[in-house]
Amino acid sequence: MLAGRRRSIQDDGALIRAAVLVPLLWKQGEWHVLVTKRTQIVEHHKGQISFPGGACEADDASLEETALREMFEEIGVSPEAVQLLGALDDYPTITGYVITPFVGVIPSAFTYRLNGQEVEAIAEVPLSFLRDPSNVGHEQRKYQGRVYDLVFWQYGPFRIWGVTAQILKGFLDLLPQ
Repeated sequence: MLAGRRRSIQDDGALIRAAVLVPLLWKQGEWHVLVTKRTQIVEHHKGQISFPGGACEADDASLEETALREMFEEIGVSPEAVQLLGALDDYPTITGYVITPFVGVIPSAFTYRLNGQEVEAIAEVPLSFLRDPSNVGHEQRKYQGRVYDLVFWQYGPFRIWGVTAQILKGFLDLLPQ
């Protein structure tokens, strides 16, 4: 489904290129999406829920490599263990980045190795939870004088919002009903 679709690409040279991996895993008879909780010591987005990923570095050969490298650095899943399925639309952020999300399947029986400088915790959120309309919240937030309409999910102590929620919603909207 992802390989055959035309995706929206943002090519604004003023934005910093970044990539994330939307990790899927099969667990307890259903698909889950893995998210991470950032530590309080990272430079940006302290304590927020995100996908493994980050800014493209000079020695990354591609954005896919950026996403896979970051996945390994943050939670220890090696690039060879990820089955990439394709890319989602690019997401420009209000903080000066443009994020290219890649969807990939990771091993379900895996012992994560969290990078304590970047990742405080992980959650494996069932797709059934994310797809249930009663679990989707809506709110408005003000940032630099502008009001934004946001979608979010509250999964236990994990509040999935911001660009992570936008990416997740974009992915869910592509799935067959």
